[in-house]
Amino acid sequence: MKPRYGIKDKIAVITGAKRGIGRAIADVFLREGAAKVYAAVRDVQAAGPLVEQHGNRVIPVHLDLGKRETITALAESAPDAQVIVNNAAVFMARTPLDGDAIEALELAVRINVYGLMHMAQAFAPVLKRNRDGAFVQINSVASLKCSSGFATHSASKAAAYSITQALRELLGQQGTLVLSVHPGLIATGMADNAGLNRAAESPLVVAEEIVAGLKSGHFHLFPDSLAKRVGDAYESFAKNIIEADIPEYHTE
Repeated sequence: MKPRYGIKDKIAVITGAKRGIGRAIADVFLREGAAKVYAAVRDVQAAGPLVEQHGNRVIPVHLDLGKRETITALAESAPDAQVIVNNAAVFMARTPLDGDAIEALELAVRINVYGLMHMAQAFAPVLKRNRDGAFVQINSVASLKCSSGFATHSASKAAAYSITQALRELLGQQGTLVLSVHPGLIATGMADNAGLNRAAESPLVVAEEIVAGLKSGHFHLFPDSLAKRVGDAYESFAKNIIEADIPEYHTE
């Protein structure tokens, strides 16, 4: 039986809630009855519009995924958290042949991978203490398909997806549902920077699909049109390999 998780009356932490997908998730969670959202952003003043719209159900908190001490402080500031959405990320796109590719990859890994690991380490005991709970990681179709121009970004997202798979097993042991979200083309500042907004869909699509995905108890979520195409092709492998228990694969 898959765990299922409704967002009504829950307390959520959403990283990168200032705009784009993070802002949409905050809006949809609150619309769907979340009791409170900690809007984790680098500049707490940037969460002002969220507070204006939703009042004291939004608590702005400082977070920089590149600074572990701010993640630790966030966990201490949100001891009642039941849902963690790790959405914040950096977009560093280089080809493997670019002169600054190594530096770009190092920064992407520091934020997109180490930041995820530090969030999981900080909030695993919080979620365990508050019983059950959910950890949502915003990955990408880029974690599965690498385009040469976005190679460093794809590499960091592939690593984050690998870590998310491990979290599914580890956090699952304490009753925490893990959801790996793989958006395709979404209308965000990141898509603007990549020159991909021409066919992009609204961030609301991702947010609404996350609510549905938590209710379904699935591990993978491919929310938009492009993502669903990838997800349909990936489904058999995901079910039979990624989500399957393969005893001989364990190294213990």
